Amino acid sequence: MAKCEICDKSVAFGNKISIARSHVSRRTSRTFKPNLRRVKVLVNGDTKTIYVCSKCLRSGKVTRA
Repeated sequence: MAKCEICDKSVAFGNKISIARSHVSRRTSRTFKPNLRRVKVLVNGDTKTIYVCSKCLRSGKVTRA
């Protein structure tokens, strides 16, 4: 399964709701996937390629190689 290796963000599940949005409308399941990037990162002095979500990249939790 796709997962951010920094914050462990992974696939979340929810419902699709029709445009009418009434309480009688049909609901089907859907998935919310994280925005992952494959990034070369400095880990203990050497470079390593890991999957990181874009939120962790923007916030500076990762130092790119």
